[in-house]
Amino acid sequence: MAESFQEVLVTEGVSKCYLPGHPYAVKEVNLSLGRGEILSVVGPNGAGKSTLIQMMLGLLIPDSGRVRIFGHDVARDRRRMAHRINYASTDLSLPYSLTVRENLLTYALIYNMKKARERVESLLSFLDLESFADRKVGALSTGQVARMGIAKALVNDPEILFLDEPTATLDPEISGQLRHLLGSMVRERGMALLYTSHNMREVERFSDRIILMRRGEIAAEGTASTLMERFRTGDLEELFLLLAGEREVEVGG
Repeated sequence: MAESFQEVLVTEGVSKCYLPGHPYAVKEVNLSLGRGEILSVVGPNGAGKSTLIQMMLGLLIPDSGRVRIFGHDVARDRRRMAHRINYASTDLSLPYSLTVRENLLTYALIYNMKKARERVESLLSFLDLESFADRKVGALSTGQVARMGIAKALVNDPEILFLDEPTATLDPEISGQLRHLLGSMVRERGMALLYTSHNMREVERFSDRIILMRRGEIAAEGTASTLMERFRTGDLEELFLLLAGEREVEVGG
C-alpha cells in the first residue's frame, strides 16, 4: 500500500486552452502532492506537463478549476506562498554576466533570506559547485548551468519544489548524485517535490508516485509497480512508448 502524505498542493479540475477552438493543453486535471513525497509527472512532448506546472506556480491562470497550495488559491494569493515554493527547469534563464556565487546571493537577497551569504556557501558545498562558483554563468557548460539552476531553486529552502526536466543535460553520475541529494532533502525536511523527466529509469527509481499524462489529461496514476501491472508492460519505458504512440489507452484510474 502506498504511503499516505499530508497534502500541501491540490489541483481541482484545472483546464487550460490557449486558443479558442483548439485542443486543451490541460483538461480537467485533479492531483495532489504531499509533504515528504516525490511525485513524477511524465508524458510525451505536448502532454501538458509544463502548462500544468506554470498554473501551479501562478504564472498561468486556469480557464477553469483551481490550484490550492497550503490551502490558498494560487490564482488569488500567489504572493502569500511565493516564498515557500521554487522552480527549476533547463529552460530557465539566469543573468550571464554574474558569477554562480553572485547569482545565488542575488536570489537569496530577493527572498530576504537570513544569513544569505552563509546560505549560498552551504548550497555551493551541498551541490558540489565550489569549483566553478566564481565563474560567470555565461561561461558555464550546459550541465553546470543546470546544477546552478537547481541551487537557485533551493536557495529559499522551499517547502514545495518543482523541477521540470532538471537532469536532462547532466551526465549519469551527476544525475544520480543529484537524485540522492534531493531524495534525502525530501525525506529529512518533509519537502514536497513535483518532478518531470523523460528518463523512465530515473522516474521508476526516484518516485513515490507517478502520473502519466496524454493529450492534456491524466491517463493513469500510481506507483511504478502498479502502473506496469495495470498496463502489462515490462518496464516504465515500454509504458511511456505505449502512451506516446497512436494506440488508445484507458484514461482515468
